[in-house]
Amino acid sequence: MKRWLLILSSVAVGALTVLTLQQLSPLQGRDAAPAIPRELTSYRDVVKKVLPAVVSVEALAKNGERMRRADDDGRETRVGFGSGFLISPRGVIVTNNHVVEEAEQVQIQMFDGRKFRSNNIRADLKTDLAIIQLEGMEGLPYLEFGDSSTLEIGDRVLAVGAPFGLTGTVTHGIISSKGRSLRMNLYEDFLQTDAAINPGNSGGPLVSLDGRVIGVNSAIKSRSGGFQGIGLAISSNLSRDIVSQLLKDGIVRRGYLGVGILDVDEAIQKELNLERPEGVKVNRIYPDSPGDKAGLKTNDVILAIDGKRLKDSRELQMVVARLTVGKVVDVEIIRAGKPMTLQVTIEEQPTTFGAARLGELPRPGRGAIVVEKVGLTIADLTPELAELLGYPDTVRGALITEIKRNSVAHFAGLVPGKVILRVNRKEVTTARACAEALASGSTRIGISLQVRGPRSGVEQVTLIQQ
Repeated sequence: MKRWLLILSSVAVGALTVLTLQQLSPLQGRDAAPAIPRELTSYRDVVKKVLPAVVSVEALAKNGERMRRADDDGRETRVGFGSGFLISPRGVIVTNNHVVEEAEQVQIQMFDGRKFRSNNIRADLKTDLAIIQLEGMEGLPYLEFGDSSTLEIGDRVLAVGAPFGLTGTVTHGIISSKGRSLRMNLYEDFLQTDAAINPGNSGGPLVSLDGRVIGVNSAIKSRSGGFQGIGLAISSNLSRDIVSQLLKDGIVRRGYLGVGILDVDEAIQKELNLERPEGVKVNRIYPDSPGDKAGLKTNDVILAIDGKRLKDSRELQMVVARLTVGKVVDVEIIRAGKPMTLQVTIEEQPTTFGAARLGELPRPGRGAIVVEKVGLTIADLTPELAELLGYPDTVRGALITEIKRNSVAHFAGLVPGKVILRVNRKEVTTARACAEALASGSTRIGISLQVRGPRSGVEQVTLIQQ
């Protein structure tokens, strides 16, 4: 008996095109179907390989001056929860810094139910990466880093972790984009994926179909606080370098130039009378820094460093950070329309660099307003703060100075350093006006914000209670 394949015709509703399988296939009536590759129907093989090495991470703090219960009974308090993965049979775990940053100790739960504790935590705030070392371990399952530079948009990937505490959860998707930056951390190289990532996934692996880690799940881009199709993972090539340094030295050492920078857009091109919008504008020189000693000046445009042409400020940051301390490099610039080359001796980046910028922001009681309802602290964007953070002097709004962990603002993806321009479509030019607008809004139905970063465009964010 012939089998029939019925295909709806696009010519008229209800019309059918009828084709026999013999017309579609060279099998000529055989009942056997062509073999379908396993990865098209199931990810079970790679999941079996990956899951045993993925852990949940519970960050704990004992009651002390910074977190004390009313009854002061000495019980532990959970200050964070996320995911992680083993990269060594001897118990080295990779996770996000924001998962463990407030922890005095962590509890690790393996996929097989075993639990371990550790207070050996090393972290790099500037990339949001951290490692945890379990003591006295041997023979644990582990994963290897892959090469994220070989990935292409459209490649299939799996995200593994504990979203909302549901340990051992696996989701699938593709690489949606590469080289993303959200301006959340000082150094960023995100892979974008549509594999579902939610709170609790942070620190877990994004893996290729051969079971290698090609990213560390870290953030989502969302207007609701929940997953909306855009997940971000720190690329494995950036992660591998940071993890290696944390394992070896406990800290990350980077090259340092000592300048504040802006991308050269059309406005800066016109301001400086440049032929084309290229390179990076110097808008601040840190005293006694390598850039200062070499003679760099504000309004210089850096075109290349150590022979590397620069597309934007993010690329300059990454190139300088990887330069060897003590190395003398050529810096190609344009000053007042004339090309010049300066020689700079690279120094080690101060540990406070970058973090110090946000550390200088106003705090509650010193010019900042706390909006408990949504979990953020805001201040007026003064000309001094605008210059410090690299905002054009035409920007007006409420500067975010702090975000409360696990708050509505946190889950919406807001970060310190961004500026709120509008609340529910109403323009706000001061922190007080912004606080009043937030207070009158409802997080049940959602508060719509228009925000921007110093070098990123305007975006819409919704504050909504989950």
